[in-house]
Amino acid sequence: MLLPIREWLPHYDRRLLRGDLAAGIAVTALIVPKNLGYAGIAGIPVENGLYAAAAGAIVYALFGTCRQISTGPSSGLAAIAGGAVLATGVTGGQAAELVAAMTLVTGALFVVMWALKLGRIANFLSKAVVTGFLAGAAVDVVIGELPKLTGSDAEGDNAWRELSSWIKGLDQRDTTTVVVGLAALAVVFGLRIVAPKVPGALVLLVGGLAASGLFDLGSHGVALVGDVPSGLPTPALPGGDLFTDHIATIGAASLGLLLVGFSQTAGDARAFATRHGYRVDVNQETLAQGMANIGAGAFQGMPVSTSLSASSLNESAGARTQLASLMTGGLVVLTLLVLAPVFSDLPKPVLAALIIDAVVMGMIDIPELRRLYRVKRFDFLVACAAIVGVLSVGVLGGVVVGVALSLVWLVYVATAPAMPLLGRDPGTGAFREVDGHPGDEILSGLAIVRLDGGLFFATADALHDRLREILEHSDPPVRAVVLDFEGVGFIDSQGTAKLAELRTLADARGVTVRLARVKADVRVVLEADGVVERIGADHIHPDVRDAVSATR
Repeated sequence: MLLPIREWLPHYDRRLLRGDLAAGIAVTALIVPKNLGYAGIAGIPVENGLYAAAAGAIVYALFGTCRQISTGPSSGLAAIAGGAVLATGVTGGQAAELVAAMTLVTGALFVVMWALKLGRIANFLSKAVVTGFLAGAAVDVVIGELPKLTGSDAEGDNAWRELSSWIKGLDQRDTTTVVVGLAALAVVFGLRIVAPKVPGALVLLVGGLAASGLFDLGSHGVALVGDVPSGLPTPALPGGDLFTDHIATIGAASLGLLLVGFSQTAGDARAFATRHGYRVDVNQETLAQGMANIGAGAFQGMPVSTSLSASSLNESAGARTQLASLMTGGLVVLTLLVLAPVFSDLPKPVLAALIIDAVVMGMIDIPELRRLYRVKRFDFLVACAAIVGVLSVGVLGGVVVGVALSLVWLVYVATAPAMPLLGRDPGTGAFREVDGHPGDEILSGLAIVRLDGGLFFATADALHDRLREILEHSDPPVRAVVLDFEGVGFIDSQGTAKLAELRTLADARGVTVRLARVKADVRVVLEADGVVERIGADHIHPDVRDAVSATR
């Protein structure tokens, strides 16, 4: 159904209202201060973050199928948008218009994905790349916020140079700003330690506004956020000249927003649905995210996706239907109408502390980095390369680095499948990898090789090289080769040609070639190319034991 709300709202169980209302209030209290910070990350006026929060929550509730999801700006998406703003050099109203343009394009890409059912594209970025990219973007954002904590300046075309510039300019720091900044950091991170259930961002926001009024921080050299207008924005589309002037930046940023945003949404939606015993339509979720981004962009907002922290709070506070998301959106609208001007007196060091807390706690996944190091060192190195890439070329350039690393990883995996040599377990007679079981029996004059992957244009030469290595370095000489095709689920014309070529090579050396455990689909292709006839149907066996027995 295009609009799932038409199905669930008429049958809404009023007994769920208390939980949905409580969840809407709790999530609003969490996201209002955070979205002010996300807008700061993106380099746009703080109120634009609230525009996106309201539009994202309301539109998602109309189109989404997950009952606990809270959709709005996130630190990762804000970092990508902010990287694009920095890359173009635009500021103020132009920056807001640029971010809105990226948000609209991202939404349009989501809708295209929905129409073509291309949800699998979200798997294009490996988890290791995403983990490293987000960690690098978080560090980049933190470095960018340091001048706000000290009241000094910094410049540089990458994170390393910006950090160096900030350190050199510390002699120009403002003492009052430093005190406010350190106090803000102590409050927000201290609460996470001593009272983790207390909404530290909300406490810091209220405390910062109170301190600004009580101590007149603005007159003591502390920079304030400045004018934040009340009211709601009118729908508006970015000018055509903006797309023409920055098409490459908008395109690259939108692709990154699409990949990162949907990879978060799909997994979170499935997780919540599984816990609560209902089903979500991932393709419909794609449409919901697309429409939420289009809504946010049309109202001068910023990119939106699933917020895991807000969604988790939504769930724990009692959300059982999408009405909780509607409540959140409505309360953010009320905040814009009534409370927006209050944020004008928020000290920038406090806003910087909110941003630093959001990116450090929301984007740097230390447990995942440790897991990658422990489980697969190559994945850990990929994550580290993504971190260094972001810090060296910026967040927007880091999107390109992330895609490139994913391609390198994909090519590496596709072209280098495992081809272990098998031995026989003396106790059971089963055949298994020699490397993992050094005590297994190696049959004299016989090499049993298992190909763990498809046999196609990218792996055909790798198989050739592996067999040549075995034939040239075996002692005593190999008289027969058994290829275990248990792991081969796909073969193309180049793969069949390679098998015929290997048969010719084996014949020249007086070596017999046999195949074992060939899947039906693979055998059809082998027969079509005449390889079965070339090798001999009697040389293709249902299992490795039969092939070994026939050889011996």
